[in-house]
Amino acid sequence: MATKNSRAAARLLVAPSVILLFLWMIVPLGLTIYFSFLRYNLLMPGTEEWVGVLNYSYFLTDPAFFAALFNTLAIVLGVLLITVVGGVLIALLLDQPIWGQGIVRLLVLAPFFVMPTVSALVWKNMFMNPVNGLLAWVQTSLGMAPHDWLATTPLFAIIIIVAWQWLPFSALILLTALQSLDEEQREAAELDGAGPVSRFVYIMLPHLSRAITVVILIQTIFLLSVFAEILVTTNGGPGTESTNIAYLVYAQALLQFDVGGASAGGIVAVVLANIVAIFLMRMIGRTLET
Repeated sequence: MATKNSRAAARLLVAPSVILLFLWMIVPLGLTIYFSFLRYNLLMPGTEEWVGVLNYSYFLTDPAFFAALFNTLAIVLGVLLITVVGGVLIALLLDQPIWGQGIVRLLVLAPFFVMPTVSALVWKNMFMNPVNGLLAWVQTSLGMAPHDWLATTPLFAIIIIVAWQWLPFSALILLTALQSLDEEQREAAELDGAGPVSRFVYIMLPHLSRAITVVILIQTIFLLSVFAEILVTTNGGPGTESTNIAYLVYAQALLQFDVGGASAGGIVAVVLANIVAIFLMRMIGRTLET
């Protein structure tokens, strides 16, 4: 009886937090779903009317949607490729006994603590500026014509900026996993004549597989909603070359004042994100079971 009473008391104490969290999530989502079925434009107040799934139809058949979907996937895959490969290489480097190891690790992790807006401004004005940027100066010094990154290859520029931010996170997770590897296993492989490449392929890489899966899962969830870097650097252009789904929803809501269409786009984005999350959770589940 005492155990049941204690459990009931514990549930009663936790209930307000659970209810508050539920309301915090469900109220905005419910309003977004409601607005997605309305013709609701801020420039025409008082003309709201129920249109059913018409907003979804317009959003899904908009040519900009398919461009934004492709760009979203390209950003996710491009950043993951750079951060996973680069993270493994940096983790291997930081795992070596070098002078000033603590300072080096701090410098490597520093970009992760920079706000997305600030890092985008730094890359836009200090590195990728075709006139005064560092990359333009390097190209000019080598006798090459400066490359206008944000005008010519905007999507690739966004991938570089976002990858620079997420590379420290990947390196930190992979370094932690690498340091948990049994040192005796490494020494035994070295005594058996295994070279550095063999030790990496057959010992280190399988040991890092779970950490790599976790990195992919966490980063994908955040990369699906990249926004600040696009807003600060390219505004989704030229045209829709660097527009992702998050920026497309923003453009409909705050540039076209179409709350109904933007709400429908937000729900579509949530559905796509959940599909990706479910797929990744199943993948990470299979990885952790092996």
